[in-house]
This record gives sequence, C-alpha cells and structure tokens, in this order.
Amino acid sequence: MKKILLLLLFTYAGVFAQADKVKFTATIQNRNSDSLVVSSRTFTKVIKGDAKGKFADAFAVPQPGVYQLFDGAEYATVYLKNGYDLSMTMDAKQFDETIKFKGTGEKENNYLAKRTLQDEVFGENLNASLGNGDALTKLIDERVKNTEVVINDASYDETFRNGLKAQLGQEKQQLTQMAQQALAAGKLKGKPSPSFNYENFKGGTTKLEDFKGKYVYIDVWATWCGPCRQEIPYLQKVEEKYHGKDIVFTSISIDTAKDHEKWKKMVGDKTLGGVQLFADKDWKSDFTQAYGINSIPRFILIDPKGNVVDADAKRPSDPALQEQLDKLLK
Repeated sequence: MKKILLLLLFTYAGVFAQADKVKFTATIQNRNSDSLVVSSRTFTKVIKGDAKGKFADAFAVPQPGVYQLFDGAEYATVYLKNGYDLSMTMDAKQFDETIKFKGTGEKENNYLAKRTLQDEVFGENLNASLGNGDALTKLIDERVKNTEVVINDASYDETFRNGLKAQLGQEKQQLTQMAQQALAAGKLKGKPSPSFNYENFKGGTTKLEDFKGKYVYIDVWATWCGPCRQEIPYLQKVEEKYHGKDIVFTSISIDTAKDHEKWKKMVGDKTLGGVQLFADKDWKSDFTQAYGINSIPRFILIDPKGNVVDADAKRPSDPALQEQLDKLLK
C-alpha cells in the first residue's frame, strides 16, 4: 500500500512546459546520503548536499507532474512545476512523518505527504476488513470521496487536480483489485497452500512439497520492480538471523520469459540467498493466480504442514515480521 499514489500519478504529465525552472531547497536531519535524486521515467536530476544536510538547486522539469524523490534509502512523491520555489524539511529517521514543504507548491506537496501516511492507515484498515465485503466497499468509497474533495478544490494547482481526476478511475480499479486480493488472502488462511513446481536457479525444479516440515516464507517479485529490490537487503538480514532454523526463504520471480537471463544475472551478481525460483508463466502462473496476486512485492508465509499462515505476510522491512517469526520458531 505504501505510496500507492506515486504508482498511479507517475504516468501523468501535463502538456504545457514552462520556460523557467523549479527552485528546490531541502534541509534534512540524519540524512541517508549526500544527494537527492528527483526522477520520473524520462527525467533524472541529482541534487548534491553539503556537510550540514542542506540541498539546493534550480532545474527545469519536462512537464508539471508527480516525480519520485529518493534520499538513498527511502522515497517520497513530489509535485513539481516550473516556476515553483519549494522548500522541504525532514528528519530521515522519521521520513514520512516529518516531511514538510513551504513555498510555491507547498499545498500540493503537503497533500502528497499526508496522503502517504493515509496510505499506511488504509493498508491497516484493509487488512482489518478481510472477509467483510461491505466494509471493504465502504473503505474504497471513502478514499475515492476524499480524492474528489481535492479535485474540486480550486485552491490546488489546476494541472495537479486534472492529474488526480484523470487517475481517479484507475485508482478505484486498483483499490478494488487490492480489496479483492485481501479478501482472497483472508479466505486462504489456515488452508492448504496452492503448490508450485518451478525452475531453481541452482538447477532442476523445486516444488512447495519439498519444504514440508519447515515454515516457508515466499517473496513474489520481479527484477523490474523497484519496491521489490528495496526489500532485498532487509530480506537478506532476516535470512541471516534465522539461518539454521526451521524456515526456508524462497523467492519466486514472475519476470516474463524474455527476461529469464536478466533474472539469472541479477540473482548471481547480487548473490541472492534462499531458494531462487522462476515462475513458469509470470503473472499467469497457477500459483500467482491462486493467491490473487496483482501487485508486487507480495510475501506469503506457510506452516510446516503446508497450510497458509498468512497469504499477505509482512514485508522483511517491517519489524512485525521478525516478531511473528520469533513466536513461531521459538
């Protein structure tokens, strides 16, 4: 759920470029790196900082729209438009909770920052509503109505509002799919897990039944998925902590067949641990379909008998995962 708005608005771009530039400054406490990267699919700008965590630059963006801002460890969504004079402050130790904007464009960007936190709450409410179709529908309707309030608020930039409006239908569709996925995940809990039999990076094939007698933590990912790659260092640390315990860490790539070699190269170059598998029909693989997976990364936890503990498990970066594993493996 985190930063879902970025995924939806990232494709949107206004059609009218302006002649001037964006003036951007930032003051970051406990910074994660000495540079900030502002990017979209077709644009990248690196902003260098000084020893005190101050960043400043002026640059032209191709068009008004939502861009990704990466600080070396985490990312935020920012709305940029040539002519903006925007200042950002943040404590990187509490990235989402402390990010604030002032200046031209502050209203749009503070909305995006607030929306990021709302996404976290929405995800929690989504999980809490498993098995209750009426509650899920209400949750989605409330989110759509909240977006419509901004769309109809003329105090926001017109291009920004048009972007929200253009993506509202797509967001509703995605949220509906996520609700359906969450509902399906809830129904699988405690039941025998759908199985798989996939190519193993080390040779041959591996099926779920090979892990009977151990817990299985499954990471469904792809080489092209940025959020998936961001979880890799955390997954490696979790694997290291539970090495020798009765748990197997399995990563299933749903890359398309044409990216098979890319998958093999990435697994080898990054020395990815655990059991590395390649799904037979990417998104359309039986295992993926059985779990209703329509977004990644997706994590699944299965018990030693092959029953589902959690069909939408916590991410490796979430401390709650280790708390859960500590209880199960004590």
